[in-house]
Amino acid sequence: MTRLVEAAGKEILARAGIRIPPGKLASSADEARRAAVEIGCPVAVKAQALVTGRFGKGLVRFAETPDESARIADDIIGRRVDTQTVERVLVEKRIPVACEMFAAVVIDEVARAPVVVFAAVGGTGIEEIAREHPEAVARIPVDIREGVSADAMREAALNAGVPAENADAVADALVKLYAAFRACEARSLEANPLVVTPDGAVVATDCHAVVDDYAVVRHPELGIEMARELDHAPSALERAAYACEKADYRGTFFFFQMATGFSDADEYVGFHGAGGGGSMMSMDALIAEGFKPANFCDTSGNPPASKVYRAAKIILAQPNLVGYFASGSGVASQEQFHSARGFVKAFREMNLSVPAVIRLGGNAEEIAIDILHKCCSDLNAPLEAYGKDDSASFCAKRLRALVDSFVPASKPVAGISNPDAPAEPYAFETVTGSVTFDHAKCRSCSDQVCIAACAPGILKLAGRAPVLSISTDDAMKGKCTECLACEIECWARAKNAIRIDLPIPGYDEAVKEAARFGDPH
Repeated sequence: MTRLVEAAGKEILARAGIRIPPGKLASSADEARRAAVEIGCPVAVKAQALVTGRFGKGLVRFAETPDESARIADDIIGRRVDTQTVERVLVEKRIPVACEMFAAVVIDEVARAPVVVFAAVGGTGIEEIAREHPEAVARIPVDIREGVSADAMREAALNAGVPAENADAVADALVKLYAAFRACEARSLEANPLVVTPDGAVVATDCHAVVDDYAVVRHPELGIEMARELDHAPSALERAAYACEKADYRGTFFFFQMATGFSDADEYVGFHGAGGGGSMMSMDALIAEGFKPANFCDTSGNPPASKVYRAAKIILAQPNLVGYFASGSGVASQEQFHSARGFVKAFREMNLSVPAVIRLGGNAEEIAIDILHKCCSDLNAPLEAYGKDDSASFCAKRLRALVDSFVPASKPVAGISNPDAPAEPYAFETVTGSVTFDHAKCRSCSDQVCIAACAPGILKLAGRAPVLSISTDDAMKGKCTECLACEIECWARAKNAIRIDLPIPGYDEAVKEAARFGDPH
């Protein structure tokens, strides 16, 4: 499910004909001042952030003048709250209120139907309202084939205690709320408070909207950049991870940050799982050893090595980690050497500087473990790899031992990609990257290990130089599986003549943001 900030939710309400206060978004103090002048004071200045209890956190404040609006906006914008930074505020006209109400449409999983929930009392959560004023709450299941009627909503409003003179206007708002709910395929759409003004108008002064992930693609008008169930606005690292996932159908790559702004004394670990149940078990094992997961990441469903590589780079971009823990399914059906090669490329490229324990239980795990140990023995931090016979608990204990005894080092470590500009380049595109051979180096190679390493068999020799045995279009469409085997074998056993580039959109910006907000002070 994808949560929307207040302003985006109110746009949904306004399109359905529900009245909202005049307001403008502002991303600076000057913009907030201009918005207050245009709207007319007094105004409310509200942080557009996916956090609860905004008022109590000083993220919703009132201003009597445009200059005060600017001062409040300057104080709120840029503030770090949980794992997000407030980038914009909503400057909104304060309207007179005669009474407050609660209104929402939600999916009831038990009833398997939408339910309109209405209370003639508002301003707090519906649970508290129902507990303190049960007589003021109405709950109306909806048959989606018939929708809601104004008569039914009017009756519900009257039964909840709405005065007769306001019942028609409230009923109209509830009918429109349900229409808005259906139009954007929401899981829940809440107006709280829904207020009645002294002149009898019904206005939504706040809005909380949650849209079904699977519906996001059908609603570009909502401007949702990530179809992910997050409790915060996506960070730059989360956006970079999502950009990789949405462009690559092979396997799953799910990443979200659970903490930021920590120090190494907090003992946060980069977590890399594979499969939901096994990942939860592995995170429990980490916590039992006194560690905290900085993030959750899942690469499963037979992902290519390139996807594991990108996931590892994004995880390691989090500052102040004390370790890296990869552990998921007890016995995965996917070939584990693909994941191992992804780890090797990322760890060498980033010069792994924290202890790592990698548990790869599943098909060909012995090959995967051997690849990791052979290719990562000279890193600045120790790495241990294990298979299905070693439990997540055992592996977490090994990470604890490595972290406790670790002495940081800073020797240079070479990546596996060809570091030289190719004298005779031969290149082709893949699904998400590119492969470049230096045929000048290739011709002096006695083994051509890349040919044997290429399990899909898409390479052949032309003279002594490897070339595609398929068309470049076929390679780009997925016949090159981005397994990284040719590059790693060439680096380990031959002339280091291959470079595989696997860009991560937005990665450089994400690293800068992570570093900026990684300082706990």
